[in-house]
Amino acid sequence: MPRTVTAGTDPSRESLAAVQWAAAEASRRGLPLRLLHVREASPAVNASLTGTERAGWPYGGPELAAEALRTRHPGLEVAADDVLGRPAEVLCAAAKDQELLVLGSRGLGRLAGFLLGSVSLSVIARSTAPVVLVRAEDTSSAREWRTSGDVVVGVDTSQPCDAVLEFAFAHAERHGLALRALHSWQLPPVYAADPTGAMLTVRTELDRLTNEWLTEALAPWREKFPAVAVTERCRLGHPAHDLVEASHDAGLLVVGRRERRAGAGMHIGPVTHAVLHHSKNAVAVVPHA
Repeated sequence: MPRTVTAGTDPSRESLAAVQWAAAEASRRGLPLRLLHVREASPAVNASLTGTERAGWPYGGPELAAEALRTRHPGLEVAADDVLGRPAEVLCAAAKDQELLVLGSRGLGRLAGFLLGSVSLSVIARSTAPVVLVRAEDTSSAREWRTSGDVVVGVDTSQPCDAVLEFAFAHAERHGLALRALHSWQLPPVYAADPTGAMLTVRTELDRLTNEWLTEALAPWREKFPAVAVTERCRLGHPAHDLVEASHDAGLLVVGRRERRAGAGMHIGPVTHAVLHHSKNAVAVVPHA
């Protein structure tokens, strides 16, 4: 069976954004789309995915939404499921071995990013499939999402991740977008406050090395995706701050999330966590080993 693009749905404006984004992406990839609404067994705790106020089902209900999407995207195979269970667990299970999971989230306004509910955070931390988080404010139409803004990818040159880079390059190629690869680095603490020439020497050397490492990490993907125009940028700074800044005019921001279990449970990492809360546009979180 073909892999699917799954959109987690609920009766909210944010869900409509996620559904539209997922439908456009599934159509572009030539894959089926699954609309999945998960209801808690008890009506008293039947909350939406994002914790936002319910405003009526997008398009009138899951089945009607599926029908509307088939009309808007001819040839797109759409299925709609309404199931009982714990939302985070059901969504993660549904995304296992699938292409993509798309969730909606209420934005915090023009100067902030996403409002993440506990379900969204849990899914992002546990999903084995890439998760895309979409704001209702991201756009007013699916076409605008797909044709505006470059793809920005955060790169850790100490441990470049194939899954993250492949996702970013493939998305850029699929949509005819340019790609900006960003790596931010910081001075070792011993030099951070050093006003002498030693700090300048170390900074110059680290700048040279990180640029070389970024070029080396991107080389095989440039070769695999020759049609993608790539811009490399290494800078002295904080990764989360620089990625959020780069997201202002990006169509999609791509970051990684290491698959690991710490003593206190699942985590998404401080940079990815900050990016999710403050990015101005859609974010894709790609799990990797």
